[in-house]
Amino acid sequence: MTKQYMTPKQMMEIAVKTLTDKKAKDIKVLQIEQITTIADYFVIASGTSLRQLRTLTEELSEALESVGEPPPRVEGYRNAGGWTLVDFGAIAVHLFTDEVRKFYDLERLWGDAKEIAVT
Repeated sequence: MTKQYMTPKQMMEIAVKTLTDKKAKDIKVLQIEQITTIADYFVIASGTSLRQLRTLTEELSEALESVGEPPPRVEGYRNAGGWTLVDFGAIAVHLFTDEVRKFYDLERLWGDAKEIAVT
C-alpha cells in the first residue's frame, strides 16, 4: 500500500485544530512559502505555562504522527526556556510562553508573510 502524503495546508489545519482543542492562546498562521524555502507555513501559538507547552508539543506530534506525518525535529522541548519548535518540514510550529513570544516577535520578523485567518 502506498503512503498518502498530506499537503502542507492539510498539515497546518490539523496543527491549528490540535492547538485550538488544547487551549493554546493567540494562534497565528503565516504563509511563508513565497518568501523563503524553509517551510510553507509557520504556526505560532502561546501556552500559559511550561507544562502546557510540553502538552501542546506532545499532542501536536501525536496528531500529525497519527496521519503519517511525524515531526522530524523538535527543539527546546526538554529545557525550560519557554519556547519549543516542532518542525514538520512543510510547517514549523513555534510554541511560546507569552514573555518569550514577545521577546522573539516572529510576527514582526516575518512581517512580509501572508497571515492566514484561523477559525
